[in-house]
Amino acid sequence: MWKFAWRRRAGRGALVVATAAAVCCGPIAGPARAAAPTVCPATAAGAFLENGAEDLLAEGPSRRPLRILAIGSSSTQGVGASGPNAAYPAQLEARLQKGWGIAADVINAGVGGETSDATLRRLLAALAKDPPDLVVWQVGTNDAVVGLDPEAFRANLIAGIDAARARRVPIVLVDPQFYFGIKSPARFERYVSIIAEVGAAKRAPVFSRFAMMKAWAAKSASTLTAALSPDGFHMDDQGYACFARALADDLARDRENDRAAAKL
Repeated sequence: MWKFAWRRRAGRGALVVATAAAVCCGPIAGPARAAAPTVCPATAAGAFLENGAEDLLAEGPSRRPLRILAIGSSSTQGVGASGPNAAYPAQLEARLQKGWGIAADVINAGVGGETSDATLRRLLAALAKDPPDLVVWQVGTNDAVVGLDPEAFRANLIAGIDAARARRVPIVLVDPQFYFGIKSPARFERYVSIIAEVGAAKRAPVFSRFAMMKAWAAKSASTLTAALSPDGFHMDDQGYACFARALADDLARDRENDRAAAKL
């Protein structure tokens, strides 16, 4: 049984939000709304890069629900959402079940404000104690905002991927969000590039939230704005729902493709 205090969502107990100082986070506002949108902007071509990885959603033992550890910072915790059920991990779980018939228990291990070194420590502890069936690591935004040494950031990513591989746990990287207020675009995109480079080199899939949201902005400013909370930085319910839907669909299609290939 998972022991993370922050994993509980509405319907399974109250969410306990970490109180550590945050670089770019705030409380999850108000009661959960029930409105996940059914229509989302098109996902950018190439937003999900499989990088040669296989069996991301392998069957769990005894056909139990897949245990997916969603770990990261405020975008995983759900800052900007109306409640825990509107955060992306809860929406990912619902989409896998309702859209694809895949039973999953998505554990929300998001702590707002964390940089990759802090999240890495929690990831290593989770893998050592009770490895999940899949890790989704949302990473890089706070490192880019505070300017963590890029090579230290690269080393953290590699250490996390290697630790997951050592426990035979597939891992997917999710890169930073795109938003209109990026103060140093070149620096910010350097971290996005590092995630892509490490994913390709280590054969770890990358879901580029940055590419997806940048494509939304290119469609129209209002398209991106509709996916952002009032702070203009974090996603809102719609943004999290569309992100979760795109990620779930890519993971499920990858599983179907692997099954089809195995039959050839």
